[in-house]
This record gives sequence, structure tokens and C-alpha cells, in this order.
Amino acid sequence: METDLRIAVIHVAQETNDFNPVLTTLDDYRSFGIFEGDEMIEKQRGYGQVGGHIQAIEESGLDIETIPIIRGYAVAGGRISTESFRFFQDKIRDGLKAAGEIDGLALQLHGACSAEGIDDVEGEQIALCREILGPDVPIVLGLDHHANVTQKIIDNATAIVGHRTQPHDPYDTGLIGTRLLLRILTEGLKPVTAWRKIPLVSHQEQFLTSQGPMKIWFDAARAVEADSRVLQASNYPMQPWLDVAEGGWSVIVVTDNDAELAEKLADELADLCWSLRDDFQIREAVPVDEAVRLADAAPGRVVLSDTGDTVFGGAAGDSNLLLEAMLRLGIQKRALVPLISPQAAATLVAAGEGATVTLPLGGDAATEFFTPLEVTGTVRKVGGGVVALDDYNQQSEVDLGPSVIFDVGPVTLMITTLRGVAGNVPGIYRAMGVEPEDYGIAVLKTASNFQYFASIAPKVVRADTSGPGQSDVFTLPWKRIPRPIYPIETFEDWRAHSSQPGRRVDA
Repeated sequence: METDLRIAVIHVAQETNDFNPVLTTLDDYRSFGIFEGDEMIEKQRGYGQVGGHIQAIEESGLDIETIPIIRGYAVAGGRISTESFRFFQDKIRDGLKAAGEIDGLALQLHGACSAEGIDDVEGEQIALCREILGPDVPIVLGLDHHANVTQKIIDNATAIVGHRTQPHDPYDTGLIGTRLLLRILTEGLKPVTAWRKIPLVSHQEQFLTSQGPMKIWFDAARAVEADSRVLQASNYPMQPWLDVAEGGWSVIVVTDNDAELAEKLADELADLCWSLRDDFQIREAVPVDEAVRLADAAPGRVVLSDTGDTVFGGAAGDSNLLLEAMLRLGIQKRALVPLISPQAAATLVAAGEGATVTLPLGGDAATEFFTPLEVTGTVRKVGGGVVALDDYNQQSEVDLGPSVIFDVGPVTLMITTLRGVAGNVPGIYRAMGVEPEDYGIAVLKTASNFQYFASIAPKVVRADTSGPGQSDVFTLPWKRIPRPIYPIETFEDWRAHSSQPGRRVDA
């Protein structure tokens, strides 16, 4: 008996930070897992966009054969290596050709990935899919809402869906994407897309969709979707540290065969975004010493956000600015600090548990921003490798590589070889034998993804640190982003400087 539908699923994702000089390699993808075929379904059930896809298929009541092609995920970092780019192109090409005739493709990418010499990795990936599948097979593309939408992406997607919240809910995106794909296949929908490119860049301090200007903008997209003629409305405040030729924020509206409505709503959402442009630039982070003192003096546990070294935003994780301030200021609380340093991890693993070691820490990757700091401490624990996580929404395990817990005065450092999730998830410390609730300060390498620590450390202090993820977008060494771009340059009419201004002529 033949199945009703055959649907392929591909998930390949990485977010690029162009100011992190360390390339993202296949080892980074392997540390989070590269899965093919049935293993992809087994490992991702309940997690991420693939998990959402599985639920949508199972709840549909239709007889559907899922063809899992490839899942490759790496946490944000520097541009991906040529080897990594070619690896996934080959896997996509070979997998789709081997799949034979399919009815649809659930394509789950990030949207802000660049490779050595290639700005628009996702554009290349979806173009390859379209070349193999031909013009008639629907491709529903799921994107992170920090994607950089390009013309090549628009030209090759049947419909596009994006994350609806920050913190992200990739499971939700996988669910709504495959639900839409099934509607296209079973109800005869005819998606049409309108999009706008907004010449805007911003730091990440106003990225949470639960408050402030981002809530206003994202709530407006949800209101647009209340119209039954609208299949999807998605906003894309681009990853702030992507220095690419088509860079900038975007709006996408997908309707069922109503181009005029799509264009009208895309204009409205883009104009709303532009009206909020200065609100997106409001900074809440305070100078480093002030931030450390505030966190130390506050009652209870506190998240201390290292905004400039946001590993979840692609920074290298090698900042020592908060560590230096904590030691110099003599904090009274005990503090957790993550550090990504293959060199330091190797030195301390070799020294062994119980050893007292003096060594330089930090500044071994993003050398333009950080200088090594010499410290003396004690190796508490040697561990790492593949560890289990029960509090991370992307997957259930991650590889840290050889790693150590290293005590330096009031600070407990977790120093890892691989990027992992830095210290942004409590379970990563527990896997290394450390209980985060025993500490008064937890340094997180992010300026917005505090959700994993929210139940144990609800108060957040943002430190205005420099680094590849810094809030100061003015002094970053931009080379490729289109200019003028707000707020690096100021202007009133966004359409005058947009590659996709739309048709609206009124102010």
C-alpha cells in the first residue's frame, strides 16, 4: 500500500559572527551531533525544529513517509569552514537524489550562516534543493528570526516561517512549518510572498519578545496572522554581528494567493519596525566594574551577562574581562565563569585534579578584544566529553571535549575545549559535578538567553563588555554590510536605502 505523501526533512544550522576569527569546523557540528536517516528521528524526537516536524506529521492523521536527510547543528561561531560548507552541500545533494520522488521538503536552516568566501550559505543550500527538486515541489523554509533574508532565499522558497519568540522556540517553528507544508499539499494553497529589507542593525539587548519594542513588533506580526488569508508573518531582526553584502533586518508576509494583501501588510510591519528604530538602540548594560559590584551586592543569585562575549551570538567565549574585575574587586559571593580555551583545558587536564597551576587565561581567540590574564588556581575536576543535558531545548547531550573545573579565589571556572553551550545552561555545570545553586553569581555568555537560569537566578545584570558580540555596533570593524545603515548612519527614509523598499510612497 502506497503512502499518501512522501516528505523529506533537512535541518542544517549555524549562526555566524563575523567578528569572531575562529572558523566553525565539522568538529563543532560533530560536538552537537550530525545525524542521518533514522538516527535523525531517534535523536531529535522532542527537540528542536526536527522534533516539531515529527509532531506535525504524527498529529496530521495522514499516511506520510518521512525521509530524514541530514541534521547538522553547531552553536553560533565564526564563519564555517569551506570543508563544512561542502560537506553539507554534498549531504543535501546526495540525500535528495537518493530520496527519489518526494511531495514536499521541510527545510530547516538558520538564515545567518556564512562560510569562507560565501556570505549567504542558506541561499546556496535552498538553491541546491530547488535545483534538484524542480519548480513544483513545495519547500517550506524554517528560519531563526535572526536570519539575514536574501533574494536567493526568497526566490527558492515556497513559503517561509520564522521563530515567533526570543528566547527562541525552534520546536514551535518546526511544528508550524510542517503544518503549513501539509496544508499546501492537502488544501491546494497557493502561497505568495512579500518582503521588505530594512537598513537597520542593532545590538541584542532589546531582542526579547516579551517586552519593549520587540514585543510591539512581534505582537503586530501575530495580529496580522489573525487574518485567515495570511499564512505567515515573520520579522527578522538580523543577528547583529553578521557583516555581509545583503545585511539588514527583514519582514516577510505569506498569504494564500493574495499578493496585494501581502504587500500591504509587509509595508505596515516594516514601517512599524522603522518607527521603533531608536527604541531598539536603548542600552541597559552598565560598565564592567559597576556590573560586578551590583551583582555582588544584590540579594540572592544573580545572572551577570557578559554581553560582548555572547557565545550564543557567535563570540569565541574567551573573554576574561569579568573574571579580572571579580578578582581585582574582591567579590564576596562565589561566582561561576565559563571559558572556552583548548590550550588552557589541555594544560589543566595534564596537571590533573588537585594540582595548583599558574597560567594565562582568556584572549587566546579574539585577540583583538582580550589580553591573557595570569591567574593561580586549583584543578577541582577533570571531565568533559559527551555529557547529558536535561534542560536544553535543542538536544539531550553535547560534547565539551576535555574540560576542567578550576577554582581561582571566589571564582569557579568551567574551562572547555569545545564550544558546547558555554555556561548558559545549568545542566552543563551539573554534568561537571558543580551545582549552580551553590553560587551567588553566574556569568552567562549571552545578552538575552537567560531562560535556562531563570528559575534559580531571576535577577539579571548586563555588563557592557567589549568583544565580538558587543553592544557597541559603531566601533565594530564593518567591511561588507550595505551602507548607509541605521544607526551607524542616520536618515529618515528607510526606503531610500533599501534593496527591497516595496511600493509604498506615503510617509
